[in-house]
Amino acid sequence: MTSRLLQPSLGSPDYDGIRQTLRENTSTEVLPEVRVSMVPLFTHDGRQVVRVAGPPGVRYRLDELESDGTFLVPEVDSPRTFTLEADGIGSAQVIVTPQRKWTVFVVHHSHLDIGYTDPQGTVLRHHLDYLDAALRLAQETASWDDDARFRWTVESSYPAIKWLAARPAPQVEAFAELVRQGVVEVTALPFQLHTEACSTEELYRQLRFVRSFPFPVRSAMHTDVPGAVVGLVDALNSVGVRYLAAAHNWAGRSVPYLHGGDGLRRPFRWRAPSGQELLVWFTDTPHGMAYMEGNTVGLTDSYELSLDLLPRYLHSLANRSYPYGPGTFGWLGPDAAKPPYELDALHLRVQGAHADNAGPSIVPASVVRRWNQDWAWPRLRSATNSDFFDHVAERHFDALAVHEGDWTDWWADGLGSGARPLGYVRRAQSALRAAETLNTLAGHDATADIDDAYDKVALFNEHTWGAANPWEDAEEAGDSGGLQWTRKSAGAYQAQDDASDLLQAAIGRFGRGTGSFAVFNPATNTRTDVVRAFLPRDVVPLDAPIALVDARTGRRVPHHEEVVEPEDWPTRPIGRHLEAVVEEVPGFGYARLDVVPGERAPAAAETGEPVLENEFYRVSYDVREGYIRSIFDKAAGRELVNQDAAGGFGQYVYDRYATAPHFNHMSGHVGAHDRTLLGDRAIARHAAVVKSVRTAVGEKLVVELQGKGVDWLRTTIELHRGVPRLDLRYQLAKQGTPGKEAVFLAFPFAAGGPPAAWELTGGVGGADLPTVPGSAAYMLPIRHWMAFEDPELTIAWATMEAPLVQLGTIHMPYAPFPPTLDDEPGTLYSWALNNIWDTNFPAQQQGETTFRYAVASRARAGARRLGAETAAGLTDPFIAVPTAATAPPEERFAEVDHPDVRITSLGSGPVARLRSLAPEPVEVTVRLGERSVKVRIPACGVVEL
Repeated sequence: MTSRLLQPSLGSPDYDGIRQTLRENTSTEVLPEVRVSMVPLFTHDGRQVVRVAGPPGVRYRLDELESDGTFLVPEVDSPRTFTLEADGIGSAQVIVTPQRKWTVFVVHHSHLDIGYTDPQGTVLRHHLDYLDAALRLAQETASWDDDARFRWTVESSYPAIKWLAARPAPQVEAFAELVRQGVVEVTALPFQLHTEACSTEELYRQLRFVRSFPFPVRSAMHTDVPGAVVGLVDALNSVGVRYLAAAHNWAGRSVPYLHGGDGLRRPFRWRAPSGQELLVWFTDTPHGMAYMEGNTVGLTDSYELSLDLLPRYLHSLANRSYPYGPGTFGWLGPDAAKPPYELDALHLRVQGAHADNAGPSIVPASVVRRWNQDWAWPRLRSATNSDFFDHVAERHFDALAVHEGDWTDWWADGLGSGARPLGYVRRAQSALRAAETLNTLAGHDATADIDDAYDKVALFNEHTWGAANPWEDAEEAGDSGGLQWTRKSAGAYQAQDDASDLLQAAIGRFGRGTGSFAVFNPATNTRTDVVRAFLPRDVVPLDAPIALVDARTGRRVPHHEEVVEPEDWPTRPIGRHLEAVVEEVPGFGYARLDVVPGERAPAAAETGEPVLENEFYRVSYDVREGYIRSIFDKAAGRELVNQDAAGGFGQYVYDRYATAPHFNHMSGHVGAHDRTLLGDRAIARHAAVVKSVRTAVGEKLVVELQGKGVDWLRTTIELHRGVPRLDLRYQLAKQGTPGKEAVFLAFPFAAGGPPAAWELTGGVGGADLPTVPGSAAYMLPIRHWMAFEDPELTIAWATMEAPLVQLGTIHMPYAPFPPTLDDEPGTLYSWALNNIWDTNFPAQQQGETTFRYAVASRARAGARRLGAETAAGLTDPFIAVPTAATAPPEERFAEVDHPDVRITSLGSGPVARLRSLAPEPVEVTVRLGERSVKVRIPACGVVEL
């Protein structure tokens, strides 16, 4: 029939094909059409299995034994030769080899995608049903042998949190008792996070639930996402978790084994700069089935299929680099040799069905029960996650490899698929720190509201960004892309609104009247920076000229003002927007600005020139080419821009790829070994100067350009008097398209080499710092800054909304990610947005989107210090708090005496949260109000006092 022309979707793994590959990989042809397999399968009376497969109906003899395919021979402790005879075919010599005696920990769980297979609410309700079912199955199998009893691991604790709040007390206590008995395990992470999208405080706050459970939490699971930030090690240790089971879904998009991953042994000890460690297990990458390993070998299907496949899988692990060959889940590239798996204990995940969000099944436990009755080895145990780690820690801990540094995520490129809501989330992360600090200083405990807002941020950073087929807009199942992205992105916008509301409320509580402003610095270091404030008409009439006075010195502070008249914008508050540079505002403190009568503020003066200048920099814009031609550091006497680079400084680069949209997992089946699939590359052109002004506060240049992929593109460049920093803003009206595309902004620095350091969630990365072998090499997901360093000058670059960076070149977004340009070590490409995914992430994006950056330089400043200080202009802007002229001229509420240690926020208690950027342990004194305390902070450590 014509239906025989059709093939299953490439988005679904071909389990039959994978299983047949396993059979072929674990057998040897000894006669025509006759294959022999040695498998690690032993009877209780000391015999081992030899399997023979050939044409139907053939009888075989192995020495004196006769069978139609399965032979039980005496266990051998060294190779022994047997003669195999196949009726009507011939005879051959067969060498029976010793086999490993395995202990297999079968860990039954459900991978939580909050979305993907169904709208988010549907998924979460199902997971609560799964916990009901797991409780029943555990109780029903209580009389089974201990190894066979049904056990369940709650991969992500969020469903458990909701379940515990929704079930009656007796049911909750029964569940808690099963956890205490080791029959059920709840793991630490609430859901599977893009950890690099999390702020450090957000990551730690998402583990607070661990302390509230009525049972211990000993391990974590990290599923699907291929990578995690180095800060996760310390974060999990902070709640007593020492074990992490990682199951990476490579799906053809990642090639860790081409970047050192072939040297990553499993399990291993993952060590942070602090010295703290996690014992880590990860799946049989790159050709394994991630968290579907147990399903692939039949444990969800039947005892018979498991008996066929599981011993073969174990044999393959013991004798091959990877248990399956190329093409198992997409990627068809070359194999890389690595030693076979070494231990005789295996962590083997299984789900109730071959799908994400699958419920519990009695089949795996039933297979274990019958297996252990029939066979002595391998020994199967229906296990919780921690069971495996306890076994390994007791027997092998000291012999395990230790790896340090960031485990850079290969899927972080997907963050660029939702650039606008991601930008809102990153702004919310910063605003929440300031909001909590100001509320605390005002004597208000906002912990619950702050936690709730952080939870919304984290739910956006949860790894499921869309449906299986995100371009569809059905009401249920994997085609519900429109519904899923509407809810996902709405959460980001709501989180930013909540953060803004909390900050506004904190300003109201902290303020002490009107007529003056307490200019609050939410960063740690004393600094000079710009403040923007709003002076309402009802406080000072619009026709009354004013001046701003620094209450500490009595000196007038130059300011610029823009008046909002009722006829200009009747839907907004009426008054004046003020802008001023305030000098030396103490960190976690304020300086008071008084509003006094004065002369009419001078209007902005049009300069008409594409040049800006202050005490520190002279910046020239090339209107013809559409980028910044020069940034000259006056103090250093150095040009900061590599003027011979392939791209101009701040240049808009738009790539289109010759790959088709709307094919599930398409990118997992595309190899790009050169630039062939780069269909088109364009830059922005036809620049026009819209505004070039000089005010009492600084200089501003606004340029509009035309470019592919956007309706319009606007670049704003600012220098403020007295502020040693260049501020850049790029606004673009993105056109929606399902075509595969990417937007980059080029930043070629005359730095002479790659960046020395960059900020990570809970840690610091760097060109000379270690990473976990197999980490993504072609791009970096950073937090907010990178910095270059040479003996004379440090240069820092900071980003607010866009975390993805490519160093030196632009890579193709398909494995193995070849470069498309000659390498320039000093060039950063901000990967502002992309549309290269075809499942899980949104299929297109559109609308006005803003990206902000900052640049600073200073002689021998230290990369980490200058990076953090430069980013503070974006992440910790001065906050103008209306206050009375009777407030003290200056106050400082908290400080720390080490330049590499930051106070990130103050919480109710009071609590001071510290983060060190220092590469070594430091001892610091922290002052909060009238109290001070000494504390030792580990290298790159996070401490809460």
